Amino acid sequence: MSAPDERVGRMEFLLGLRRRGISDQRVLRAMDAVPREDFVLPELSDSAYADQAMPIACGQTISQPYVVAYMTEQLDVQRDHRVLEIGTGSGYQAAILSQLAGEVFTVERYRTLADTARARLAHLGYDNVTVIAGDGFKGMPEHAPYDRIIVTAAAEAVPEAPAAQLAEGGIMLLPLGEHGGAQRLVKLTIGKDGLTRQDLIWVRFVPLLAGQAREL
Repeated sequence: MSAPDERVGRMEFLLGLRRRGISDQRVLRAMDAVPREDFVLPELSDSAYADQAMPIACGQTISQPYVVAYMTEQLDVQRDHRVLEIGTGSGYQAAILSQLAGEVFTVERYRTLADTARARLAHLGYDNVTVIAGDGFKGMPEHAPYDRIIVTAAAEAVPEAPAAQLAEGGIMLLPLGEHGGAQRLVKLTIGKDGLTRQDLIWVRFVPLLAGQAREL
């Protein structure tokens, strides 16, 4: 993509997010600042700003930009927050979160994805992101509690261990529903009386699987 075409594509990308209701200027600035073309497969770079999910390695996907922006906006991340992401994938969501949070910790079950995302994020200068290869169902207890937790794969039930790592007043966002179909994006807020649930938009994510992958 030539430089003029890239500028036009980026402007249309941001305009499309605004038209679909993304209004938090911090989120829009983060979406503008992170070069999405560096997180998609090289052969798909010309379509990086299209509002669609795209395949990445290990049979996983990078979510469509609107869903990334919507989930980020719903998290309401502040600069002093510690954020846990479950499902690193390409590292794109972590890069967006890094623009808003103080610290981002992200866990990925596929070592290939974790290693690639770690190198990519370091190369791009996102030095407040820590990438770990591990079991997302366990969360990352060594750095808990977290002010915000985002799960970027579909769970059939709320994973108990990560939920227990949420600080009081914290928010956990995850797609809930059966694998292979649509899921409801759910926002959980922890207070003195426990978790409260808010159902948001319908989404479609790859399954959240237990354990660390033996291969890849």
